[in-house]
Amino acid sequence: MRVLVVGGGGREHALCWAIAASPLCSKLICAPGNAGIARVAECIDVAADDLAGQVALARSQKIDFVVVGPEVPLVAGLADRLTEAGIKVFGPSAQAARIEGSKGFSKDLFRRAGIPTGAYERFTDVGKAVDYIEACGAPIVVKADGLAAGKGVVVAETVNQAIIAVRDMLSGNRFGIAGASVVIEEFLVGQEASFFALSDGEHALPLIGAQDHKRAFDGDKGPNTGGMGAYSPAPIFDAAMQKRTMDEIILPTVRALAEAGTPFKGVLYAGLMITDQGPKIFEYNCRFGDPECQVLMPRLKSDILPALIATADGNLRHFDLRWSDETALTVVMAAKGYPDAYQKGSEIRGLEAASRIEGVEIFHAGTKADGNRVLANGGRVLNVTAVGRTVEVARDRAYRAIDLIDWPEGFCRRDIAWRALGSQP
Repeated sequence: MRVLVVGGGGREHALCWAIAASPLCSKLICAPGNAGIARVAECIDVAADDLAGQVALARSQKIDFVVVGPEVPLVAGLADRLTEAGIKVFGPSAQAARIEGSKGFSKDLFRRAGIPTGAYERFTDVGKAVDYIEACGAPIVVKADGLAAGKGVVVAETVNQAIIAVRDMLSGNRFGIAGASVVIEEFLVGQEASFFALSDGEHALPLIGAQDHKRAFDGDKGPNTGGMGAYSPAPIFDAAMQKRTMDEIILPTVRALAEAGTPFKGVLYAGLMITDQGPKIFEYNCRFGDPECQVLMPRLKSDILPALIATADGNLRHFDLRWSDETALTVVMAAKGYPDAYQKGSEIRGLEAASRIEGVEIFHAGTKADGNRVLANGGRVLNVTAVGRTVEVARDRAYRAIDLIDWPEGFCRRDIAWRALGSQP
């Protein structure tokens, strides 16, 4: 098969790395790709959110199957456009992708389907939102309704912080149209976990769980980011918790979307809080997690491509996947200043030496090639990923590799997987 992967980040590098290993794949193209992806796929410079350009590329390259990585083109309707062009695609329709594209849409769906989640209300009026915050008290969570690159969530520790966040979002200054409506929801107490399942519109196939690290700095300090590292498996998310998540959250979601006439075909990424009462969902994403995909793919022992095709074809009922028992861990190296202002163009050295550490794979997120040089070209720039028989071994390998990377303009957290190790620095 001739396969096109849409996107150019660490998630797409991990997907390309896995798909390239499939005997079903005769040609792999990634658009736009990055310096790392270019080692396993042909990169063609078409922006992920250029829907017409991606459809034209798929046609001109005689692509048999498209895998859409990022949420923005999915929410904009790229899967619909490809389907209309007669090209098979992995990824939900725009209507089904609202489960990520609108926090309010997904919370309303949880309420209708009886899916466990935190109490919430939706607002477009600042005054009414402030009244609700003052009535509820803090801590409380304020979310921009639309897509905000993982940065549209404020966990307010005081009423005043929540009010500032609401005014910032609804004024249109911070997230534009994405913040024209907000969801204000209960602060859930527990441990966060990420869980993934494939859905073919009717059936769901569980993948595995992981834990992400959203805050920028060690000790879970600093602003929320798109994710500074992840590991899998997560001790908090055992087989019993996976069964409850499938029964109480994933399967009711698949049924609810099908009953609404918007069946979901793709990967459901559930952001969970593991509470004393069990798993509760605080948000869905309509695509693989980033950086969670970078620990899922190294643990997958099966060929990923048939699973993605079965999802698109509606054939998951009798499908199964095999997973490694080893731990996979990824550490994000980001440009200094991220998630706020940061500089592009600095050179990254030492990648070859770092990649020679046993069990290490470096997935590029925001890089570009300049001759033989690799330059930083984004906020999150590298995902240094390692596998090992224990979380300690995987973490040691990842940080040994990071210590060989010469990039003074970058930074990373040094405490990834602290929960699994039971010790916060």
